Amino acid sequence: MGTDEEQDLARQRFDVADAAPLLLDAQGVVTSWTRDARRLLDYTAPEVVGTPVTGLLATEDAARVPEVAERCRRDGGWAGLLTARHKDGHPVRVMVRITPAVGPGGGAHWLVLLSDMAGARGWDMSRAVLEQMVTGSPVGIAVVDANLRCVWSNAALERFGGGSPGERLGRRLAEIQPGIDSEGIETQMRRVLETGQPVVGYEHVGRVRSAPLQETAHMMSFTRLEDDHGHPMGVYYTVVDITERHRARQRLALLDRAGEQIGRSLDIVRTAQELADVAVPGCADFVCVDLLEWVLRGAEPPAGPLSPTEAVPLRRAGHQSVNPGVPEAVVEIGAVATYLPGSPPIRCLATGLSWREERLDPLAREWAGDRTATFLELDLHTVMIVPIRARGVTLGVTTFFRRRPQEPFDEDDLSLAEDLVSRAAVCVDNARRYARERNAALVLQRSLLPRRLPDQDAVEVAACYRPADELTGLGGDWYDLIPLSGARVALVVGEVPGHGIDAAAAMGRLRTAVRTLAAQDLPPEEVLAHLDDLVARTGREELGDPEGVDVQVAGSGCVYVIYDPVDGQCTMAAAGHPAPAVVLPDGSVSFVDLPQGPPLGVGGRPFEAVELALAEGSTLVLHTDGLLAREDDDRPVDADRDRLRRALERIAPSLDLRCRAVVDTLIPDRPDDDVALLMARTRLLGADQVADWDLPADPAVVADARKEATRQLTEWGLEELAFTTELVVSELVTNAIRHAEGPIRLRLIRERALICEVSDGGATAPHLRHPRTTDEGGRGLLLVSQFTERWGTRFVPEGKVIWAEQSLTDPPA
Repeated sequence: MGTDEEQDLARQRFDVADAAPLLLDAQGVVTSWTRDARRLLDYTAPEVVGTPVTGLLATEDAARVPEVAERCRRDGGWAGLLTARHKDGHPVRVMVRITPAVGPGGGAHWLVLLSDMAGARGWDMSRAVLEQMVTGSPVGIAVVDANLRCVWSNAALERFGGGSPGERLGRRLAEIQPGIDSEGIETQMRRVLETGQPVVGYEHVGRVRSAPLQETAHMMSFTRLEDDHGHPMGVYYTVVDITERHRARQRLALLDRAGEQIGRSLDIVRTAQELADVAVPGCADFVCVDLLEWVLRGAEPPAGPLSPTEAVPLRRAGHQSVNPGVPEAVVEIGAVATYLPGSPPIRCLATGLSWREERLDPLAREWAGDRTATFLELDLHTVMIVPIRARGVTLGVTTFFRRRPQEPFDEDDLSLAEDLVSRAAVCVDNARRYARERNAALVLQRSLLPRRLPDQDAVEVAACYRPADELTGLGGDWYDLIPLSGARVALVVGEVPGHGIDAAAAMGRLRTAVRTLAAQDLPPEEVLAHLDDLVARTGREELGDPEGVDVQVAGSGCVYVIYDPVDGQCTMAAAGHPAPAVVLPDGSVSFVDLPQGPPLGVGGRPFEAVELALAEGSTLVLHTDGLLAREDDDRPVDADRDRLRRALERIAPSLDLRCRAVVDTLIPDRPDDDVALLMARTRLLGADQVADWDLPADPAVVADARKEATRQLTEWGLEELAFTTELVVSELVTNAIRHAEGPIRLRLIRERALICEVSDGGATAPHLRHPRTTDEGGRGLLLVSQFTERWGTRFVPEGKVIWAEQSLTDPPA
C-alpha cells in the first residue's frame, strides 16, 4: 500500500490527464475496464470485469485492500502507491487515487485512477536511480563518520576545493582544505551529531589560497545519519556556492554604510575622509581622495573645461589604508597631490569618466611621479580612478588600490566604486556650497562688527567673537562700544536668533539702530524701548500682518550699559539677555542683579534700568548666552555662572589675553552657538581733568563764567582754545538764563576733546536756527555749531544738559 510519505507524494504528483480509470462496486469487484487500463496492465475487459480487484495486485498489497477500503469509507477516498501485476506477471508500480462514484445502475461505486510510476513522467526509486541523483548532482554532497572523517563524496564537491572524492576518503576537513576555517564547519557537524537537529542554511565565508587571493561563500546544510537502532553514524551535508550572492550583499551593506557615515558633517575635508574610511577595506586596500583647490575654498567652479594635458592643482583631502601610517607616507592631508599631465587622474578629471587597470605595474611610473617607489613598496597592483562629480561639475578624483595577493578590480568593483563616490560627491558638494555660504556670512558678519573699537579714556576694552561650527552655522551675535557725550561710553552686546547670512544681515540692521539711538543720548531703558518698537514695527511692515513680527530680529537679546568716567556711575538695562558680570579690583566676581526685560519685538512689561557705582579698575563683562552653553538642560543657571566665575578669577597679563582665555576655557573651538564677549576695565578722570561751577540765573554772571573758563584753560595749557570756549560758554549760559529754570551748572572736561557742558532744570531742548540778516537774535547755537566739532542735548532726571566738543589735536577754526 505504501507509507504515508509515499501517499503524500502520490497526492502531490498524481496527474488525472495521464491516469487509467476503472470502476469498482461496493465489494471491490471490477465493473468497468477501460482502454487506458488495458494499455497499462494488458488485461482485456472480459478477463477482469466481475473479478475482485485483489486479483490485479501483488500478494502483499492485495492483503491490504480491506484496510484501504476502510480508509475510503472513513475519509471519502484514498491516494497512494501500490504494486499491480501485469498480465505477463511482472510487477508494475502505480499511483492510485480512489474517489466515490455512481455506477450505471445508480448504486454506490468507487472510481479508481491508475498512473504508471515507471513511465516517462514518473520515477523509480531504485538504488541505481538514487546513486545517479547524488553523484550527478551539481550540489556538493558528502558523508562523514562520527569522527568527522569523509567516507563518501560526490564529484561536484571537488569544485569547492580539496581534490577528488578518492583523495577525500578517510580525511578530515582541515586535512582536505587546510586554508579554510574548518573549525566553524566541524562545530556545526558536532552539534548535529549530538542533538540530531539538522542545520539548514549555514553560511561559510573563506578564501581560496591561490594567486590572486579570492573570497568565496558557501551555504551548507547538515543532517545526522542513524543506524536501525537510532544511534548516530555520521553527518550527511550539502554545499552550494553563493559567492556572487554574498558579494552582492557585501556591496549593498557597503552602500548602506556609506549612506550612514558619509556626510555627517558639512566640513569638506571631513566628508572626504569619511569616504576613504568607508571604502577601506570593504572595497579597496588603499584609497585617496583628491579635491580641486577651489572646492576646498568653497568657491564656484572656474569657467571653461579642464585640459588633460595640463597640470591641475589638486590637494589631498582624505585617505585610508589597511596598513596604519601608509597614507602619510604617500601624501599628507592638505598637501598638494601632484600628477603628471596626461596621467590617468588628470584624464579622469578632464573627461569625467572612470578608469580601471587590472595591472598597475607598467603604469605606476607613468603617473605616480616621484611616488613610484612608494607605490612599488606597497605592492599596489590594481587601480580604479573615479571622478567625484555632482550636479554636472567635477570636484576631484578618488583612487582605489589593492595590494597583492588580492584579486584585480573587475567591472563589478568599478560599478560599486562609482556608486560609492556618487553618494559622497553630493555630500562634498553640499559641504562646498555650505562653506561658500558660511564664508560669505562670516565676511558679512566681520564687516558688520567693529574692526577696531574707538579710542576713548573711559574704559580699557577687549573683545572676542567666535562663530558657531559648520553644523549650526554662523549666528548673529555682536558687540559694540559707542562714545557718548560727556566722555561717557555705551557698551553693547546682543544676539539675533537664527543662523546664516539672514541672521548676519539682521544683526547689522539691529546694530545700526542701536548706534543711531545711542547718538540721541537716551538712557538704556529708553534705547531698548525704542528698539522694541522698531523691531515690532519692522515685522508688521515686512509681513503685511498687523500681528506679525520680524522673523529674523524678533526675539533678539541685548544688554545696553552706559558708563560715566567722571563719577564712576554705571547704568544698564537688558532685553532677554544675560546680566553682566563685574570683576572688582581685588579679583572677586559678582553678577549684576539686573531686571530682565522681554526679548525685543515680542512685547511685554517695560524695561527697567539699574544704576551702580564702580570703583576704578573694575571690569565689566558683557557676553552672549553662547558663553554659558549649557551641556544639560536640567543643570541650574548657578552652575554655569560658577564656571564663568572661576574663569574670570584667573589672572592674565593683559585684558585682551584674559578675554581670550575666558572664551578658550568655557567653549570649544567649534561651539554650538556664536559667542561674543566684551570686557571693559573702568577708568576715572582725575580731579585735574574736570572743573565745574554753579551759576545763579543772573545775566551778569555770564562774564564771570567766561573768565573762569579762560582761567581753567590756562591751567590746562589750552590757551589757544580760549576764544572759542568763551563764545560757547557765553551762548550756552545765556540761553540757560533766558529760556530755562532751576539751577545752572557749567562744567569743563578735558579728555581727548575739550567738553563744555551747561545743565539746567528745563525740559525743552534748544533748536538750531538759520536767522535772516535782519533778525536780531537766533545766532547763538549756529555759532556754536560752526566753531565746535559737535554739540547736542541730553536729558537727565534733573533737566537737560547742552554740550559742545572741541578737538585738542586739530587747530581751532
